[in-house]
Amino acid sequence: MPDEADRVEVTASPTDVTTATDVTPGWGGSAGGLGVVGPPLLASRLSPAALPEPVLVRPRLLDRLDRGVAGPVTLVLAPAGWGKTTLLAAWARAVRGEPPPAWVTVEAGDTGERLWAYLAAALRAAADGVPGEGPQPPAPDGPPRPDQLELLAAALAARERPVLLVLDDLHRVTDPAALAGLEFLLRHTEGRLRVVAGARTDPPLALHRWRLAGELTEIGPAELAFTPDEVADLLVAHGVPLPAAAVPRLAERTGGWPAGLRFAALALRAQADPARAVDRFTGDQPDVAGYLRDEVLAPLDPAARDVLRRSAVAAAVCADLADAVTGRPDAGQVLADLAREGGFVQRDGSSPPWYRCQPLLADLLRDELDRLPADELGELHRRAAGWYAGHDRPAEALRHALAGGEWDTATELLIARWPELAPYERDRPAVPAPPEPPAEAVRRDPELALAGAAERAYAGDAEAAARQLRRAVEHARDLPAPRRDRFRRLAVAIELTLARLAGDHGEVRRAAGRLLATGAPDGPVDDPRAGAAEDADVRAVAGTALGLVALAEGELPEAAARFAEALAAARRAGRPRTELVCASRSALLDAAHGALRAAERHAREALALPSCQGWSSRLDCGYAYLALALVAWDRDEPAEAAAHLTLAGPATAEPGAAALAALCRAGLLAAGGEPAAALRALVVARETAPGAELGARLAADEAQLRAAVGDVESARALLADAGAGATDAATAAASRATGSGPAGPEPGGAGGGGRAALDVALARVRLRSGDPREAGRALPDWTGPDAAAWPLSVRLSAGLLDAVLTASGDGRRAGRILEQVLDLAEPEGCRRVFTRAEPGVRDLLAAHLDSGTAHWPTVSDLVRGADERRADEPPERPAGPERTLDEPLTERELTILRYLQSILSNVEIASELSLSVNTVKTHVRNIYRKLDATRRREAVRRARELRLI
Repeated sequence: MPDEADRVEVTASPTDVTTATDVTPGWGGSAGGLGVVGPPLLASRLSPAALPEPVLVRPRLLDRLDRGVAGPVTLVLAPAGWGKTTLLAAWARAVRGEPPPAWVTVEAGDTGERLWAYLAAALRAAADGVPGEGPQPPAPDGPPRPDQLELLAAALAARERPVLLVLDDLHRVTDPAALAGLEFLLRHTEGRLRVVAGARTDPPLALHRWRLAGELTEIGPAELAFTPDEVADLLVAHGVPLPAAAVPRLAERTGGWPAGLRFAALALRAQADPARAVDRFTGDQPDVAGYLRDEVLAPLDPAARDVLRRSAVAAAVCADLADAVTGRPDAGQVLADLAREGGFVQRDGSSPPWYRCQPLLADLLRDELDRLPADELGELHRRAAGWYAGHDRPAEALRHALAGGEWDTATELLIARWPELAPYERDRPAVPAPPEPPAEAVRRDPELALAGAAERAYAGDAEAAARQLRRAVEHARDLPAPRRDRFRRLAVAIELTLARLAGDHGEVRRAAGRLLATGAPDGPVDDPRAGAAEDADVRAVAGTALGLVALAEGELPEAAARFAEALAAARRAGRPRTELVCASRSALLDAAHGALRAAERHAREALALPSCQGWSSRLDCGYAYLALALVAWDRDEPAEAAAHLTLAGPATAEPGAAALAALCRAGLLAAGGEPAAALRALVVARETAPGAELGARLAADEAQLRAAVGDVESARALLADAGAGATDAATAAASRATGSGPAGPEPGGAGGGGRAALDVALARVRLRSGDPREAGRALPDWTGPDAAAWPLSVRLSAGLLDAVLTASGDGRRAGRILEQVLDLAEPEGCRRVFTRAEPGVRDLLAAHLDSGTAHWPTVSDLVRGADERRADEPPERPAGPERTLDEPLTERELTILRYLQSILSNVEIASELSLSVNTVKTHVRNIYRKLDATRRREAVRRARELRLI
């Protein structure tokens, strides 16, 4: 569920909005006062814009603005249609207290004189009627002279409460001199003037000064984009009954663009089947296309628009590709400039960066591209195909070769690069299908139809791929033997891909077997289409497919073995795309097993591959980041683990990776003091976890967390249902004596690692219940030969718990056990098992330092870290009944009490809360009286004793 602050509320359009009336400008006068009479001012430009119906309140953005106005400048910067004006108007209406924000809408062609007439009127209106603030500020009606600016700055600085000034469409001011006076006021009003501006491009202000000082709040398209929850609320407000499963698709289809979502809501409301209509909602629809052309493309210079249109031949481009496709040496710089503005041209974080257009704009640009003459469009595709082929991107090269009618090139790409044409990404961006090759070309070269089938399979269009495959087979019957054998290998590889797309694991295994059985035919060396494919290619492709199936089924040991073999084969064959898939999954499986050094090495090797750039392999990169998250978590580096886990997003949608991600996420949440959220993450993951081992590990962590929060009974019940405790003391003793490992049936079908995780969890629950004898009976044999196959974290936990249980009766033996545990943990750098273990572990480690250890630096560091964490923990609450106040503090007094902990003066507290100093002093006196204190430090101490702060 989303946080309360992130929920979107639907309200009626406000009607109690005070708008400015006609104002007669004058020096230092109020509305209608004496002064030089100028042109009348429009009330609509001095009041917040009307909110579109239905009105949506977006609390997370309103809170962002509330926090931003604590500083001098807040800038909402985004292109057209991103909801800047709507957000500012909603915020201005929602601001509580006096005075309300002043508002000025800037219009095209405003001169400095005209702009200052409106600024003067707005400042006067904001100051009018505020009690205790004295006369209105002497705001000049035209561009102010230096002496006038100083008078105005002094008047604003003397005010008790800051003046909030909203400037909408500030990008329309093109003359920096028009805003020079505003900059002066922001620097010299002692924080009493705070500007909130909305603009499409950087306004002519010295933003770098506030940015460098940390006083600039910037809200851009990334924050203005609607989240899936907000999309759902918008659709409800518009009365669109869209199923929940289709909401993320609409959010992705529109890129969260607010204007696009409103267009979509209006369009879907008229559809009988809104869910199916989502996929048909594109940027070339009349309303959307008209808005994009008028508001986004029209302001661009012709060269930039041409670069955008021609670059749209590819889903994403880097500078070199853009230069090659457009024939312009500055195309990359044009895209970089457009991406800097954000919103409609996005860049990834790679180096060199890749760029792509917002989805609806990309639709429109492709529509314009299709209107080019056929020979010109074909040339763009041929240029793209050549670039991709020369940069190890055969799948994209194949698509453009087919689109450009380069039949021979397409066939050669299939034959030479077929292992790299297998799709491994889920939900690839939809791309237009290239035309099917003509019948005459297919009769002459059946491999051409196979190329078309491979391209469609890579795009995820299984139906079209199967049709092209049947077409190829029909024309391949009369091929000579060597070429026929090679054709069969290529056809089986496509069959394997189609089985993977269908999710048919049985057929994947059968097709992989057929592929492995294909021989390497001999043929003339001067005919590349009759040559034999390397055996390494076959092993790499088949092994990768089998590894993916095993991982999807939760069979981690089998998956690890398959990926290791396929990775070695891919490297022998020189197939970087297949290498990326195998290396990223191998990294995750290594991390899950506890081979942290190998996991880190594989993950970083995967992320360094060229395929991991430009949005082309987000899923594979996600697996690598998830591996790094698990490594960081086991090494007790929570900040690094959280950062990597965020980047792992695409991978966490797949069942096996989702279960491992849940283990990491739950640990981070629990360590951060959010056990309820951690439990929810584990429960949800356990419902969909594939395989017995992952389910057992999730259940073990959930049980231990339940016991940690005091719910021991539900922890016991969960473990009993999962099959923990099947190994009794007699069996455990026998296994230790014979070295055969725990005997008996595998509880719940869990393998050795899963069963051991459950038994360790049961031992911990029993120890927490105060029954160390029963804890020892449940503890599995972590020193036996079978334990080598357990995940390292499980084995270390069992060993550490064994040392804790032994310490009470035999300290020397406990030290020997602890040394064994350290011997296992040290090579991989595992620390979490020590830092998150039972309370007695710290004392056990400290005693081990005195008795001598081969791991003195590590143990010393662990003890020091435990002491630092203990020092940071709040003191235990004193026993006995809690004290209460005879007269409770008000909400405002509690707020000020929290500020009293800081070093802020009463004047600064008043400024932070937009109150007068006298009001703050009154609240402080009341706080002292109610807490029976005479000074600030004493009041804070007593408040802490009463747990008020």
